[in-house]
Amino acid sequence: MTRLIENQVAKLPSDIWFGAALGSMGLALFFKLTGKTDHSLFVGQWAAPFLLIGVYLKQVKIGGSDRVHRDR
Repeated sequence: MTRLIENQVAKLPSDIWFGAALGSMGLALFFKLTGKTDHSLFVGQWAAPFLLIGVYLKQVKIGGSDRVHRDR
């Protein structure tokens, strides 16, 4: 199941995840400036997962997700 998900998500360029993180920070700033603090906090927390997904997928592209499956 993991390899199936990785294969589908790996088709997206890495810049998508960085852009999504920056977009979520920008949207959080917009919500904060418009007085919607709860929305701002919620959306602002999306940046870290987007960046982590990007780093994880970059590692998968370089080294593979599982040494056991790769060595077969």
